Parts: sequence; C-alpha cells; structure tokens
Amino acid sequence: MLDIKFIRENSSIVKKDLEKRQEKEKIKWVDDLIKKDEEYRVLLQKNQELRHKRNLITEEINKLRKDGKDISGKVKEAKELPEKIKEIDDRIKELQGKILFYLMRLPNILEGSVPFGKDDTENKEVKKWGVKRKPDFELKAHGELIERLGLANFDDAAKVSGKGFYYLLGELALMDMALQRFAVDFLIKKGYKLVEPPFMLRRKPYEGVTDLADFETMMYKVEGEGEDLYLIATSEHPIGAMMMNKVLDEKELPLKFAGISSCFRKEIGSHGIDEKGLFRVHQFNKVEQFIFCKPEDSKKFHEELLENAEKIFQKLKIPYRVMNICTGDIGIVAAKKFDLEAWMPRENAYKEVVSCSNCTAYQSVRLNIKYSKGGEKEYLHTLNSTAIATGRALRAIIENYQQKDGSIKVPAALVPYMNGIKVIGKIV
Repeated sequence: MLDIKFIRENSSIVKKDLEKRQEKEKIKWVDDLIKKDEEYRVLLQKNQELRHKRNLITEEINKLRKDGKDISGKVKEAKELPEKIKEIDDRIKELQGKILFYLMRLPNILEGSVPFGKDDTENKEVKKWGVKRKPDFELKAHGELIERLGLANFDDAAKVSGKGFYYLLGELALMDMALQRFAVDFLIKKGYKLVEPPFMLRRKPYEGVTDLADFETMMYKVEGEGEDLYLIATSEHPIGAMMMNKVLDEKELPLKFAGISSCFRKEIGSHGIDEKGLFRVHQFNKVEQFIFCKPEDSKKFHEELLENAEKIFQKLKIPYRVMNICTGDIGIVAAKKFDLEAWMPRENAYKEVVSCSNCTAYQSVRLNIKYSKGGEKEYLHTLNSTAIATGRALRAIIENYQQKDGSIKVPAALVPYMNGIKVIGKIV
C-alpha cells in the first residue's frame, strides 16, 4: 500500500494516478482519507494528553491525602477522565479501521512509461523475438495430443479432483521437472538463491503481497476450525512475506531469490479453465524470481528480471513478444509490468507465459519491510517475475516442437535434464 505520509504530502499525485487508472470513484477516498487521518492524529495527541493528566491527578491525590488535605475535587476530576479517554479510544479505533480500508485498496503509483488503456487489448508491444513456426501439417490441440500419446490424463484427474487438474505421465512429467531444473540452474548461475517456501500462508502476511480481491477470485482457503491458512498462488507471496517486519542492512541489498513451488489458483473470472489442457489450471509448478532492493535500483532490476525470462525462452527457442501492460490491465500492486507472451502456432496467437512486475514500495509498506540507510530507515522495493510456469511452457513446447508423426521434439536446452531423451511420445 501507499505510505500515509506520502499521501498526505502528495495527494494531487495520488489523484492524478487514479485518473490515469480510470478509477475516478476512488478520488474522493483520498480527501476522506486525509480528513480522517488528520482527525486521528489530533485525537491521538488529545488521548496522550488526557492519559498524562490522569497520571498527574493521581499523583496530586496521593500528595493531598498524604498532607491530610481535601481530595474530593481531584477525585471528581479523575472520575471524569476514563469516560473521556474511552470515547476517544473508540473513535480512534473507528478511524484506524476506515484509514486501513482506504490504504489497502488504493493502488500503487504508476511509472510514467505505463501506457494508458482500458483493458488488455490496449497493452503495447515492446519487442518480438524468434521466427514463427509455419508447419506444413495441421497441429493437434496440445491437450488432445498428449492424452493420445499417454503423456497426460485429464479425465481421471477431473474424476478425483475436478476440472482444471491433470495427471502428467512418463516423459512429459520428466519434462516438467526438466523445465524447473533448467530455470533453477540458470538463475543460480546469475546469483539467485534457491528457496522452496511454505505452500500455505496466513491471511495477514498474504494481505501484504496481493490485492484483497484475490482472496475471493484466486486463493484457496484451508477450511477447518481455527484455520487461518491459504494455499499459495505463487512463491512470490511467501518469499515477500519472509521479510515481514524486518529491517535489513543496506549492505545486504539486493537480495535475489529463485522460488520453486507448486501454485494453486481458483482462476475465477479469468478466461475459464482448460478442460483438457495445461495452460489455465488450478495447480501447476513454477520457478519465480524475486528481488528486494534499494528504491533507486528497482528500475534496473526490473529490466534484469525481464532479461532473465527472455533468455530462458530464447534458450528454449520459443518465439515470443514482450508487452508493456496498460493502466486498465495492470492491477493495484505493480507500478510497472511487462508480460512475455509465447507464440502458439496452432492458434496463430501469442499467449502470456511470464508476468514481470516492479511493485516499488507497495508490498514493503504493507509488510513493514525497511532497510537502514545511515541513521535512517526507509521502505525498500520489491520486484517479481515468472522464470518458468511449467504448464504454460509445456504447451508452448508442444505447439512449437510438435512433429508431423505426432511426436514432440525436446528443446536442445532440456535434453541434458531429460536423461538424453530427444523426442517424446509414441508415433500416432
């Protein structure tokens, strides 16, 4: 979230950003937030004064009693204070709740280079890489093909878990693991520390890393009496929460992590679920990049994260394009976001396989993560990017490496991780 001090001092910037995001209904929130924040600070000061006064009166009563003097006046005055303090306490609590409501829902301040647009149709292409495949035969749907090859089982997965789940079998399961190892090795060589995080998070740290709407549309809650846990949608979330309420030393930064995990998503309202496919599902494996850094360094690290993702897909020889995400599609957490979209020749279209975001101080304010800079403490910046989401990468490989006889070539970069296997799938 935005730092309340920033909002006090830069309300016009916040309002202009809301206009750019086409969230004009939230502009009035800013004025009400500032008004309530002013009242909150006045009452806080008054509360402290009344509590101090109560302590002084208590001392005076003790002194008067010791000197044998009349204490009735002071006792009457002392009895009036608790009610006044309670009234102020109740109002402070009410104001805190409303202030937090606004802060948790006001979006991050966008970078100036974010394009204006109403939805994902107005994202701007930054670059393209690779030669699009033009096969001389009809490509089979990836879900249909891998099922026929005995490399996946969707029906039995739907029977035991529901639509949006799958069994990966044999060589395709091995390729899923190969993609993870390939991406992990690549990032480790770049200086990223491998981390396997908890697959569940409590609500409070989770609120620090994501949009509150995600609790309804994306996250699975663990049910049960007294449970306060959610399955993670990406390792970005527990990695960010790992530093909650910490003050890091400036010399420690940047901290670079490669997270590896299974991910769990409801995907409600986001283009449906593949009934027989690997692209948009409820469970998948992913290698994620995450960086904690000083504010002045976040722009260059955003470029680094994107470059890492590009290099991975270049090594896989999957054509792609990079999109600069517009104001209407970026969400509330990121200040700037790139998507990498892989070429899917069967559909003659690009599909998102990587999301790369600079969240500036938005997550660190929510999680209270700072770094010491001289004698001062300052909120640091956080960034995240997909390295490989295996389901989506597998679909891109199946479409770009599918052969006329129905087999699938293994990208050369993955062969060492596939025990030397160069082609998967029996001939159909």
